[in-house]
Amino acid sequence: MKLIMTGLEHGKAPVELREKLSFTRQQTAEAVKAVRDCPGVSGCVLISTCNRTELYLSCAGGEEPGKLLCRAAGVEYAPFAGAFFTLSGEDAARHLMEVAAGLRSRIWGEDQIISQVRQAIAIAREAGTADALLETLFRSAVAAGKEVRTRVRLTSVPTSAAGTAVELLRDVFGDLAHRRAVVIGNGEMGRLAASLLQRAGCETSVTLRTYRHGETIVPPGCGVVPYEDRMRHIDGCDILISATTSPHYTVKAEQMASLEHPPRVAVDLAIPRDIQPEVGELSGVSLYNIDDLGSVADHRTLPPAVEEILRAQMDNFSRWMNYRDCMTSVESLKQALVNRLLTSPELAGEASPEEVVELAVGKTVDLLVSGLAGRITPDSLQHCESKIRTRTTGRRVVS
Repeated sequence: MKLIMTGLEHGKAPVELREKLSFTRQQTAEAVKAVRDCPGVSGCVLISTCNRTELYLSCAGGEEPGKLLCRAAGVEYAPFAGAFFTLSGEDAARHLMEVAAGLRSRIWGEDQIISQVRQAIAIAREAGTADALLETLFRSAVAAGKEVRTRVRLTSVPTSAAGTAVELLRDVFGDLAHRRAVVIGNGEMGRLAASLLQRAGCETSVTLRTYRHGETIVPPGCGVVPYEDRMRHIDGCDILISATTSPHYTVKAEQMASLEHPPRVAVDLAIPRDIQPEVGELSGVSLYNIDDLGSVADHRTLPPAVEEILRAQMDNFSRWMNYRDCMTSVESLKQALVNRLLTSPELAGEASPEEVVELAVGKTVDLLVSGLAGRITPDSLQHCESKIRTRTTGRRVVS
C-alpha cells in the first residue's frame, strides 16, 4: 500500500473554493467511510479546517484522490481540478508533519492545528478507516508538532486566528477598552475570541442558541445573547465576530443594512463563511475573512532546531515503513525457500529429519550471507553465533 495525500490549501485555493469542500465532524466520518469503500483504498483520514481540506490515503493507487473526495462530499470535481495538490510517499509524510507543527498555516506556528490533526485521526479511528500506515504517520506528525511547540519559539505574534483577529482590531481602533463587541458562536474559536476581547477591555457578549446551567460554557466576564436576538444586539456595537460551523450565513447583507448603527468592523472566522461577503460593500463597515488575517508562510526559512525535529521524525517513520515492507517480503522469501527445498535433488530420496533441517538451514544461511556480503563482518557473524548458542528454549540450551 502507498501513502498518497491530496488537498486544498489556503495558499493555493481561495476561501470561496475551500468553503465548498469543508466538513463538520459528522460529515468527516461519513466521508472517510465512503472513500475507504472505494476499490484499492485500505485506509483514509480527512483533515478539514479553515485553512485546508486534506485527504490522506493508504491505497494501491487507482482513481484520482481528489475525485474520490469530491464524490464523497457530493460536489462536482471540475471546479476543483486545478486547485488540488497531490503528494505521495515521503513528500506526503513530510507535509503532514509540517502541518501539525503549524508551519503550513496562514498564521505561522498556529496552536490549534495540532488538535485538529489529532481529531482527524480520532474520527478515522472511530469510523474504522485508520489502518496501521495512517496511525503511524499521524502519531509521528503529532509528535513532531508537540516537540516543535515545546522546543522552538517560532513567533512572538498571536498563534491563533482569534488572536490575530484581536490584533487586527487593535490596529483599527487602538485601545479596545470600553468598545462593544458581539461574538456569534460558542465553539472553541468563538470562546477564544470572546475571552481575548474581554481581556482587552471590550464589553463582550456571546450568542447562544440554548443555555443549560452547568453545560454551556460562557467565557468569564462575557454576557449572553440569545442567537435569535443577535441583530438587535449587533446594532450599535463596534465589533462583530462570527465563528460557527453553520452551513448558512449567520449575518446577511440585508440584515446588516437594516441596522441604524452597524458595527464598524466585522470579522468572519468561519469556513464556510458566516457573514455574507456583500456586507463588506456596505458603507462604514469593514469586513475581514480568515484569509485576511495572515500572510502565507511558505517562504519562511525553518529554524535549524525545527528542521532537526522534522528530520528525526521522518527518519523514524521511514524506518517503520521499511520494516513493514520487509515483513511483507519475508513471507514471500519463506515460501520461495520452502519451494526450493521441496524441489531440491538432495531430498529426492528418503531423508532423515536431521538431514532435512541441516539442508534447510544450510541453504537459508548461504542465501542470506550472499545477499548481505557487503554489510557483514566476521565479528558480526561471531556475535550472531554466540546468540544462537546461548539462546534457551524453556530449560533446554541449544548447542
